[in-house]
Amino acid sequence: MTYELIAFALFAVVTLGSAIGVVLMQDPWHSALLLGVALLSVAVYYVMLAAEFVAVMQVLVYVGGVLVLIAFAVMLTQRNEPEEVAQT
Repeated sequence: MTYELIAFALFAVVTLGSAIGVVLMQDPWHSALLLGVALLSVAVYYVMLAAEFVAVMQVLVYVGGVLVLIAFAVMLTQRNEPEEVAQT
């Protein structure tokens, strides 16, 4: 029982930290990566509850689908700002 409690507490800290990071990050790419960490840690909770099918669906649908969609949206909407020309 103690190992399960330690694992739950560890993943709770990971989930809360990454969820707070999603909101506080200014770079959308890092925010999307932290969202993936949060979604993966939620899948770990499902495994701890012996709901392996729901955990696999969590990873396939949310991490595999939604996060890839967010990654493409971030990559397509980012602007490359030209470097300032040095004045001589």
